[in-house]
Amino acid sequence: MKKEAAVDASVTFGLLAAWAVHDTEELVTVPRWVRTRLPDLREKMPWVPEAVWRQLGSVDAREFTTAVAAMAVVVAAAAADGHRTGGRSVFYQTVLDGFGLHGVVHLAQAAVLRAYTPGSVTSPLVVIPFTLWARTRLRRAGILRPTRARDLAVTLAVATAAATGTHALARSLQRTH
Repeated sequence: MKKEAAVDASVTFGLLAAWAVHDTEELVTVPRWVRTRLPDLREKMPWVPEAVWRQLGSVDAREFTTAVAAMAVVVAAAAADGHRTGGRSVFYQTVLDGFGLHGVVHLAQAAVLRAYTPGSVTSPLVVIPFTLWARTRLRRAGILRPTRARDLAVTLAVATAAATGTHALARSLQRTH
């Protein structure tokens, strides 16, 4: 059996750095992209409930920035916990996997729309490569948790809850100001 070894800060805090690069792309592009693409998206996807389109169209740049800042807290906490545990943290590894899956979702969105979508540039250049590199480092250290289909489903559920929660928090904070 392989002896467990800790990984360095490039693996743990690297998650926060890679996330910051990726979310900078989203911060710069999402508000304008939604404004200009929403009518086309409604037309191409008539099966999507109108409430979804209204919700998407109602998110302004300030609210989106607030949601991204809230997600930064989640990712920073995961990176710090990963660093504290030498990469062994279940929280860190779950967020790392969610980050990688998030990049795959961005690529799928761009493929379905056959066009640029926010996040689709940094996903193949930063998100997916960093996730694979970090997982390789965790595996070599003997501390990568096995990933089963059930684990991926849980990871997607956690990522969805984090995204939904940060956007709900942002919307709530915007209403109070």
